[in-house]
Amino acid sequence: MLGESGLADRLGMSRTPVRAALVRLQDEQWVTIYPKRGALVNGLSVRDIAEVADARYVLEAAAVQRATPGMIERLVPRLEESLKAQARALAAQDLRAFIDATTGFHRMFVEVSGNDVLLEMSDRLADRRRYMLFRQGERLIERREEMLAEHRELIDALRERDVVRFAEALRGHLRDTHEAAVDPVTFVP
Repeated sequence: MLGESGLADRLGMSRTPVRAALVRLQDEQWVTIYPKRGALVNGLSVRDIAEVADARYVLEAAAVQRATPGMIERLVPRLEESLKAQARALAAQDLRAFIDATTGFHRMFVEVSGNDVLLEMSDRLADRRRYMLFRQGERLIERREEMLAEHRELIDALRERDVVRFAEALRGHLRDTHEAAVDPVTFVP
């Protein structure tokens, strides 16, 4: 349980912004507020993780399908640079940098559509994606070769303008990543 007063003291601020933050976190389903008792952190259930994977697949695959060949052609070099950044972060075992890079990598699939509503929906899932990746911790580092290979496959499919292959590779990649988030200790690809 998180209490407004305790959080405000630890953060060195008044209770008003803490209360506002907790209300926002409740709106985003990260906490449940119990009046006069505090806020309980929710986390993500196995069902939540599966639903996030499904929503990501729908958004990313649909966005790529809507992109013109010229848009995809301009996207590929950006994805290549992101893949290099991911590899550097994983080699340095910098989990935060990797999560930032991979989150940006997947965001580019939605950006390429030019559809602001799809991008807004994708951005609303960003915190859940980050949570699931951080939950895996060192397992992400252990899975680095597999993850980079899956990202390479996504880029190669786009380079060849094969959106069906892209969608199939994306489905497998999201399944693997989200299964690892469900059970980061015992997951075996």
